[in-house]
Amino acid sequence: MTLEMSIVIIAIILMLVGLFLEIARPDLLVFSTLFLFMMLGFVSAEEALVGFSNQGMLTIALLFIIAGVFERSGLVERFISSFLKNAKTNRGALFRLLIPISGFSAFLNNTPIVATLTPIIRKWASDHQISPSKFLIPISYASILGGTITLMGTSTNLVVHGLMLDAGLNGFSFFQLAIVGIPVTLVGMVYLVGFAPNVLPDHQSLIEKVSENTKDYLSELIVRPEFPYLNRTIEEASLRNLKGLYLIEIIRGDEVLSPVKPDMKIQSGDRLIFTGMMSTIAELQNRKGLELDTGTDLSLNDLKNGENQLQEVVISYQSPLLGQTIKQSRFRDRYDAAVMAVHRNDERVEGKIGDIVPKAGDLLLLVTGDEFGRKTAEQKDFYVTSPVDEKRNFYKNEKSGWISLALLALMITLVTFQVLSIFKAMVITVGLMMVLKLITPNQAKDSVQFQVLLLIASALGIGNVIIQTGTAEWLARQLVSGLEPFGIIAILIAIYVMTNLFTELITNNAAAVIMFPIAYEVAQGANIDPTAVAILVAIAASASFLSPIGYQTNLIVYGPGGYHFKDYMKVGMPLTLTTMLLTITIVYFQLI
Repeated sequence: MTLEMSIVIIAIILMLVGLFLEIARPDLLVFSTLFLFMMLGFVSAEEALVGFSNQGMLTIALLFIIAGVFERSGLVERFISSFLKNAKTNRGALFRLLIPISGFSAFLNNTPIVATLTPIIRKWASDHQISPSKFLIPISYASILGGTITLMGTSTNLVVHGLMLDAGLNGFSFFQLAIVGIPVTLVGMVYLVGFAPNVLPDHQSLIEKVSENTKDYLSELIVRPEFPYLNRTIEEASLRNLKGLYLIEIIRGDEVLSPVKPDMKIQSGDRLIFTGMMSTIAELQNRKGLELDTGTDLSLNDLKNGENQLQEVVISYQSPLLGQTIKQSRFRDRYDAAVMAVHRNDERVEGKIGDIVPKAGDLLLLVTGDEFGRKTAEQKDFYVTSPVDEKRNFYKNEKSGWISLALLALMITLVTFQVLSIFKAMVITVGLMMVLKLITPNQAKDSVQFQVLLLIASALGIGNVIIQTGTAEWLARQLVSGLEPFGIIAILIAIYVMTNLFTELITNNAAAVIMFPIAYEVAQGANIDPTAVAILVAIAASASFLSPIGYQTNLIVYGPGGYHFKDYMKVGMPLTLTTMLLTITIVYFQLI
């Protein structure tokens, strides 16, 4: 091992630790590691930035746009709602959910599918007095399983496809992964419907928890006529920047004012609703003209009026809210919403709301104003997971959804018969969608998750560093020489386990990029078909069932389901072992 290789391995290990500990946003951390390698001269700028022109990465960008069209059309919601309508038992409902979800995920980005369906499923579960935690992990896992069937089913498949092309291989055909993906998905469905409900927890939603323990979250002060700051602003009355407390709402007669702006004027009889550290409310009630209301039980329904609603949101990996406090992010002004509570790992984050630094996966309970929908319509800062309003019209763009579906089906057919490459087909699809005005240029731009693309492109650059410095070849030699006496199956198991472990600790795309060059060199050294090993890496990188951090869909359902890490382990371990066994068996007997 050379000094250069040692530095590469140490830097990558430190990067993995940083990703696991969430010391910075994943895309920034991976890009910073790539920048370090560039500064050390391990690769040229052209070699380091090759990921930004990788076909797989560019195809993912196009698929974000296509998924955005379907997300706005409401077509997926309509299908799922119709499937759920006639369900008579819990397992029957679960079966009716998982089949179409896995089917959709084979052809569409599974992140928006799960994000869109989570509130629908939660509302259905609430209407039927069923805990949503019995359904949310299964829909995440079903979307992951379905994504293993086709080339475009998940970004991981496209990343590995792009790496194969860069290595001089042919890449995957559209349904090539189905030889593993279909059996894995079918067996996974049987497990999720037949056995998973027995070990899934029975948790309440955050709104239900707060409803049962309102006094732990909210306090109410009544403004009396003797209050010295009547008809003065909130700012002038020093009711902002309070120690441990956060003024989220003012109830004035039948009117609810939220979020509370600094220039709002206080009137006699106003009911001031605070959240935060309830132990500090005593200091505030000592102020002249403010009286703690202990005679009425404040309910969450009191906080809703007109356009004001209670919303639960999950912080996403690419959210700009990460790394700064709620106050620093100017949350109220930015989203027209006040944060009422923050939950992490199914536990309330204590302290003053404004001083809390959100993390990916945190569940926030918001009191939203009438501008909330407009301000959050296209951003990916968080996923709204509250039960949907029955009056919401999901199907206003249904026509565009059907046209898009027909267009996508045509392009998939052309890719399947190798008339077009997946990249060219998606370029044409997006172009036709814009020509037909199914999506505007601004909507297309808003649909693209640039932070995800930065992560993928940077990880591809790091993969190039691993190859150029000889690190991949050296690691592959160690792996082959150590396991060759035990046979090819032992080598396949090692590649799968390493890839899957990286996926659970960091992200699926980063795991695939780091492991592919090593697996490719292993294939060369052990005389294994590189395509077979590429399929192994793609499936292992996608099969994230043991933690909420390995895959975005797991993160989306983490807070709304009230899950703990151990819930993913309990439900995911049998599925992980089954998927690994099936994948290695099929790869060994069918592809090698």
